[in-house]
Amino acid sequence: MIWDEIEIPKEVRQFMLEGAEETALGQKNGAKKQYRYGNLHIREYDDKYLVHMDKVDPRIDPLGHLVQDAPEILVGVASGIVAGKKISSSVYKSQKNMPFAKGASIFAGLVASVIAGYAGYTLTKKLKEF
Repeated sequence: MIWDEIEIPKEVRQFMLEGAEETALGQKNGAKKQYRYGNLHIREYDDKYLVHMDKVDPRIDPLGHLVQDAPEILVGVASGIVAGKKISSSVYKSQKNMPFAKGASIFAGLVASVIAGYAGYTLTKKLKEF
């Protein structure tokens, strides 16, 4: 949950800022569409808009946006890479003389990568709520 997010029911006010651009950048969280207007991030749902300010506009500085506004994505990616590499290497070393050792190690690394990446992402997202 984003604590500084404002909910605007559509029944109260149908609006869209002139100059706001529809974007694919950002987590949709079930929204039909999302828009950006500078650092303002607007998500449109059937019955409401959810609006919050990002610290960094991802259209201008994508890496800065990830660091400042979405570190959970960086942690998830890093967790996945580290765990995948470690597991893949370990499996290969233990089975290098077996047939299909390379394929087994790649598969194990991919599975570990997905699990660790999701765990890192989820944990960081939860910690961000505090």
